[in-house]
Amino acid sequence: MPRIAKKKINHQLAGTDWSPESELVGLEFELVTNEDVLLYPQYTIGLHAWFLDQVRSTDPELSAYLHDGESEKPFTISALDGELVSSGKQLKLFPNRTYRWYVTGLSGRVTTWLAQWMTNLPPEVNLRNAPLQIIACNVVFAPTTYAQLLNSQLEANIALQFLSPTSFRRKGHHLPLPVPVNVFHSYLRRWNDFAATPVDQDTFLAWVDEYVLITRHQIATVKVLAGKKGAVTGFTGAVEFGLAKEAYDKPEFCTMFSALGKLAPYCGTGHKTTFGLGQTRLGWSSQAVADVPNVESLLAKRIEELTDIFKGQRKRTGGDRAIEVASTWATILARREMGESLQVVAEDLQMPYETVKTYAKLARRALKVE
Repeated sequence: MPRIAKKKINHQLAGTDWSPESELVGLEFELVTNEDVLLYPQYTIGLHAWFLDQVRSTDPELSAYLHDGESEKPFTISALDGELVSSGKQLKLFPNRTYRWYVTGLSGRVTTWLAQWMTNLPPEVNLRNAPLQIIACNVVFAPTTYAQLLNSQLEANIALQFLSPTSFRRKGHHLPLPVPVNVFHSYLRRWNDFAATPVDQDTFLAWVDEYVLITRHQIATVKVLAGKKGAVTGFTGAVEFGLAKEAYDKPEFCTMFSALGKLAPYCGTGHKTTFGLGQTRLGWSSQAVADVPNVESLLAKRIEELTDIFKGQRKRTGGDRAIEVASTWATILARREMGESLQVVAEDLQMPYETVKTYAKLARRALKVE
């Protein structure tokens, strides 16, 4: 494939106050290709891996933390925003169209690294031999701190747009609904991990459950791919949250409600936010309901269907291990059915090729049992 001629990357920092104390920031990358490009449906795995490789090549210690650190990841990445269409079993990108990709930092350590990285970016993002030239990098969510969010103007109503499918885990299943306690629990987990002023989770969430209301919404649900393995039923659209009048008896919680709403664009909502899910923006928009390319939706549905079959066969064993195996088998077999090589699947799942090959055989055998 011909390489794209290198050009100087445009950095947009005007109007930003990116101080060394900044703990939160959001970047937007503008990407282009000079010819038709085909991507596999789970390409966000490649974006995730490419970003972590950028960290590893410049700060191995931070890379190890992002791989093996605490459960809450101090960054998010989006899927590509732009004209992607299904082309057979792949996704097609068009030449000379701009595709936008978003990366955020949620801790001072990551935000400091992003500031340094931004001054010496590579010329392109390479997704499995699909080079996308970086033509610009813009600050879209201003550098700030958790304390500044907490001390900012109180907002009694918070409208949020969920641009990519968003879902929560509840009793071992996906919950594709913007239930206030789940939404704000999602933000509070990040806050309590990275802010210097943690909040008592049980007390605050009980207050949210009692006094935070959905004042309007426009949402739709869709099945999508979920990170490296499995599929998720998520929602997209817009939701507005407000406060009951009794909520103001706890002014400190009203302040936290407002701060968490402003945190949402930085940290995303729900799970799998480091693989493109849960992308969130402030404000109301009736256009926020997003379409998912057919090929991605079909693969997600097939993975979910196979996962249910394999879980059903493992009812007697039960437990998290059985669910994990069912999801892994389903992902491997569904992607193989879509024409992907087992070698590529093994690389994405970071599993030995022979193990993936064995799992594929076992999954096919299990289907014949059905």
